[in-house]
Formats: sequence, C-alpha cells, structure tokens
Amino acid sequence: MSDQTTSQQERVDLPISGMTCASCANRIERKLNKLDGVSATVNYATETATVAFDPQAVAAGELVDAVEAAGYRTSLASTAGDESSPEPPDETDALRTRLRISLALMLPVLAIAMIEPLQFDNWQWLSLTLASPIVIWGALPFHQAAWTNFKHATATMDTLVSVGVISAYLWSLYALFIGDAGMPDMRMKLSFSASGSDEIYLEVAAAVTVFVLAGRYFESKAKRRAGAALTALLELGAKDVAVLDESGSETRIPIEQLKAGDRFIVRPGEKVATDGVVEDGSGAVDQSLLTGESVPVEKQPGDEVVGASVNAGGRLVVRATRVGADTALAQIAQLVSDAQTGKAPVQRLADRVSGIFVPVVIVLAVATLGFWIGSGESTAFAFTAAVSVLIIACPCALGLATPTALLVGTGRGAQLGLLIKGPEILESTRKVDTIVLDKTGTVTSGKMSLTDVVTAEATDRTELLRIAGALEDASEHPIARAIAVAAEAETGPLPAVESFVSRAGLGVEGIALGRGAQIGGERLLKDWGLAMPAEIEAAKRRAESSGRTAVLIAWDGAVRGMLVVADTVKPSSAEAVANLKKLGLRPVLLTGDNTGTANAVAAEVGIDEVIAQVLPADKASVIARLQSEGRVVAMVGDGVNDAPALAQADLGLAIGTGTDVAIEASDLTLVSGDLRAAGDAIRLSRATLRTIKQNLAWAFGYNLAALPLAAAGLLNPLIAGLAMAFSSISVVANALRLRRFRSSYNAGRIGG
Repeated sequence: MSDQTTSQQERVDLPISGMTCASCANRIERKLNKLDGVSATVNYATETATVAFDPQAVAAGELVDAVEAAGYRTSLASTAGDESSPEPPDETDALRTRLRISLALMLPVLAIAMIEPLQFDNWQWLSLTLASPIVIWGALPFHQAAWTNFKHATATMDTLVSVGVISAYLWSLYALFIGDAGMPDMRMKLSFSASGSDEIYLEVAAAVTVFVLAGRYFESKAKRRAGAALTALLELGAKDVAVLDESGSETRIPIEQLKAGDRFIVRPGEKVATDGVVEDGSGAVDQSLLTGESVPVEKQPGDEVVGASVNAGGRLVVRATRVGADTALAQIAQLVSDAQTGKAPVQRLADRVSGIFVPVVIVLAVATLGFWIGSGESTAFAFTAAVSVLIIACPCALGLATPTALLVGTGRGAQLGLLIKGPEILESTRKVDTIVLDKTGTVTSGKMSLTDVVTAEATDRTELLRIAGALEDASEHPIARAIAVAAEAETGPLPAVESFVSRAGLGVEGIALGRGAQIGGERLLKDWGLAMPAEIEAAKRRAESSGRTAVLIAWDGAVRGMLVVADTVKPSSAEAVANLKKLGLRPVLLTGDNTGTANAVAAEVGIDEVIAQVLPADKASVIARLQSEGRVVAMVGDGVNDAPALAQADLGLAIGTGTDVAIEASDLTLVSGDLRAAGDAIRLSRATLRTIKQNLAWAFGYNLAALPLAAAGLLNPLIAGLAMAFSSISVVANALRLRRFRSSYNAGRIGG
C-alpha cells in the first residue's frame, strides 16, 4: 500500500525478514536513512520498513540493497500504486518445530542435572549427547544471526544469546574433558543445580535455548494476533463479481478486473464488490464492517453502497464508482497501516536505548567477569555471573513496547469504526480538556424531519397529513421533502395533486382529495386573507421560540393546522455528551444557527456552553480563541466548512458520514457517524497510550533491575533465560489486552 508523500517523493513499504529484536530495526533504519533523499521508519512489531524516497536521488532497488547489506532480507513487495500490504514471511511454524524437538531433548537434561537420585554413573555423557543437538541445531537461528551481525561489526540480542549458550556449552566441554577432577566449587546463590552437577552447565545451555525459543515463538504468535485486525480488513473484500454487459448478460470475473463504471449484481448474502451507487432493486445492506452498526441499512436506487458490505436481502444492480485502492475499505486499511507503522513520540527514547543496548551489555558482561576474578572469586563464579548478564538482558521488550500496543490499539479501533491517523495523535487525546461539537450533522441528523402535527378543531390528522404530503411531494424544497416523507410513512401512498403552483418564498398551492389547499408560511395565508386560530398561533410561537420551523396549512377558506419541522437531534447525542463529560471533557456547541435554535439543541443534549451564529469561515477562529484561553481543544465536525476548524484544533475528529475534506483534515475518523464514537475514540486512544507507557515502564524497569542482579551473581543463568523470555512475552500480552476494548454502544464485528 503506497501513496505519494510529497510531490517529489514516493513511498514504498518493504517487508523485512530476519529481524530478531529492536536493535535490528534500529540498525536497518540507520542504514536506510544514510541514503540521499530517504526518510525511513522500521517497525519491529510489523516487520516492515516504511520508506519515503526521492526517485531522482535513489532507486528503489538501492533500498533493498541497503537492507540486505545490513544482513536482512527484503523485496519490493509493495511499491507506489500497489494495493496489497507487504506480508513478511511467517516463521511461527518453523519456530514451533524447533521448539518442540529442543524441549523434548532438554527435559531429561534438566531433570538429571537438578534431581540427584537420577544421576547414574557417567550421566554427564548422556546430558552432553542430548544437549549438543539443542545447542547446535536448536540455537542455530541465534548463531546464524550472531555471525551475520559479527560480519557487519554489530551486535543484537541474538549475539547475547549465542555467546551465552556457546560459553556455557564450551565451559561444560572443558569441565568434562579437561578439568573435571580439579574443578573448583561452582555453586551459585539461588542456584537450581544440585551438588554433583555444578561442574557442567549443559542444562543451562539447553534450557536457555529452549526458553528463548519459547519466548520467540510466543512473541511471533502474539504479533500475528496483534495484527489480525488489519489482516481481517484486507481479506474482507469480494473475490469475484457478476458484471452486466450492455445486453444485460451476466459474466463473473475476478474482482481485479472490475472497472469504475461497470454495472454488477449483488444477490442476497453476497458481498458488495466495490463502492458504487444502486441503479436498480432494493434491499438491506449490512455495513457493520465499516460503521460498527449491526442493523442493516435499507438501500434504494440512487443510494451509495460500500465495497465488502453484505447484501442482507434483495437483488441489487450497482454501478461501480471506486475500485481498488480508491475504495473506502482500502483507504481505511491504508489509514490503519499508516498508524501502525508510525512511531509515537514516547518511542524515541526506547529507540535510542535499544541502539546502544547490546554493546553496553557485552561490555557489562566482560566487566562483571573481570570484577569477580579481580575480587578473588572463583573463575566459575565470575563466568556464571557474566553469562547471566548476557542472557537476562532483553532489548526486545523495549522494541516491542510501543509498536505492539499501536498494532493492537489501532486494529481494534478499525474493528469498531474508529480510525486513528497516527501514533502522535495519542498524546493529544490525553491532554484535551474541551471538545467543540459542530451542531448540524454531528449533534443533529443534518436532515429536516417532521417533529409535530397540530390540528385545528374538527380537523382530522390523517386528512391533514395526506393533503399536506401530496402538495409537498410535488416540491423539491428540503422542508417539503421532510413533510412528504413523514406523511407517506404514516398514511400510505399519497393522493394525486391537481393545479399545483409553487410560490417562491411563500409556499405551494394545489388541489388534493378534492380540497383546494395552501401550505406555507404566514405571509401566504395573509395573501389569501386567512386568520390563524388562537391555538395554532400559540403553538407556532412555541415552535419558533425553540428554533423549529412552523408550516401552516389551510383549505376551504380556513387554517386547518400546522406542521413543525426541525433538524432533529440524533437519538444518541445526549448519551454521547454525557460520556464525554465522564472523560473530563467540557463540551461546547458550535453552530451558524440562531441562538434560540442552538440553545434548544444544547439543552436537549446537556451542553451548557453554546457559541451560535458563527459563519463557516470563522469556525477556525473560534477554536483559536479557545486555545488562546489555555484550553486544549478537540473538534468534532462533518462538513467542508468544518475542515479548517478540524485542522486548527489540537485534536480533530471527523464524522465518517461527512465529507472527504473534513476526514482528510482530522486526526481521528468516526466511521459510523454516531457521536458516541467520539468518546470511544478518545477512550481507546488513551488506553493505547496508557498501555505503551506501562510496557515501556516494564521494559526499562526489568532491565534496570535484572542486569545488576545478574552482575552481582544473584541469578542463575537458568532463571536469567526464563526471565528474559518472559519479559518479551509480558509486553506483548499486555498490549493484547487492548483487543478486549469495548465500545460504549457496540462491541464491533470484525474479530470482535
């Protein structure tokens, strides 16, 4: 998946294989960034390098050469214009096989070494026979990576593991073949080893290999689970499609061959092949994959449908409008991928530390060896402490702390219809204290609806609605459409209209059900010399004082009633505002409408602060003024005129049912259009940031505590190896807890 980052630059995503810890990612990143015109970010968790480069300064092939020169493997699997995401090779199965065989060989070695009654004559030779395949074959990935690193004059976690395992093995060989009779006492504090097994460390070499393999296997498996949401998104689309030609004949073709403008059929139970407009047929379409809403949406000719949504009932003929990388699903996947491959500000310290971590640990191990020998301790004690230092150090936890949390958090957000544009957004959600809500289309539906019908004495409500609906159905005015739709929904098919006349700015006239009727404002009725009954006049004042629009209807020379039309508040808006307040946010309603309408809407949803009669061009200025007061401001909007305000805000949230311009200007996109999603997006972003900080605290804390203990000779290498493996697994496991994040109103559908 690629796009243009600037007018001169191109972007390529390179799948990287061979990375084993954060030091690897850091080294590849430095190597790429040394090239002219290149800006690269390497993500250890996703095993991907995202590279922006100037094609006039460097060729794409040189990027591959740079990665391979660093000792890793890659290919141009995703270049500009590709729709597919790079998929690094999955080494989980190979790790599982290596782990199972090594574990089976290690268990008797460990048991014999630790349980003295099992130690028969010359048991050490059986241990050597069983441990040797583990050290040579089981630990081969570590040795190979360490050798590659050595050739490139670098060191990674594999270097630490390989040196530690080989040192323990070679020491054991020395003890067995040369110094067995005269070896000094090797008993370690807190050692698992029983007396009699102290002279060899074969169980250490075998167990450490198995522990690290287990950690690598579970880490690989967990990383795949962490990225499952994006994988699920990419796999949701239809694989083939039934296309109609000019003669109406149907041909099924692969989805890749579908072009914009093609007409295709969607039968009940099938996926919509791509974004398009319904041309014929009707039916309910399940859009939960994009909106998180479980209730299917009725679609009629002229309605838009999105690719990968499911036709729940009814045959649809759809004309394709967007295909491939331009579809809503592909763009969502691109947003999620961009967020996952980016780096949060809190990761920079971890990157700097992981870049020098391994060399520092090697120096510390050598210093530990020299210190204990110089202090008069036995060589065995000094050697064991040094090996423990090598084995217990874990740069992987530092490298995984941020990207795994981002991977899971952004993926879970995609499942719930909450799209986080990038990792830097997370910090903004923590600091926000004020949230500005655009009224029309955000708090309200943005569409006029009939909210009340007031009838004069002796007037039948059904008759009034049928006459009003018939006349308004002949008009294209938004208020007229609202009345016509509501009337037809309540009374059934509308009657025919004769002698229809539209009077601009006043209303409409015509004959329906044999009645010569007039419908419109007070000026139209005055033209006809009609007076309003007192009860209708009072109801009209009440409606207008609350910001609603009153439409009067008369026939046979008398005013018969009034229809009240308004941009209705979304049913979920009051709950959404309450949720935002619980998050410690101060809601502000922003609108271009008059103060009366704005105050009425604000009162209905529970907002105390209202800024009304604001021109579209001035919305950004309002945000800037609030910021000048010391507030950290989030803005929720959906229209073109909201884009400057969304960009000005510290955190911009776009309603996904709004315009592309607003979505582009925002930091978070709420695909469903439900305002409650704003609270969910902020909660998820804060939870993701909290998880990142927990992971970093654990990763730094673990190494700061473990290394001194190992250097002090207080940790047996077995414990060190187990702790090191657990360190990486615990970071990934903590990040995976974000998969349990639940929406306040919908748990989501994809993988949820």
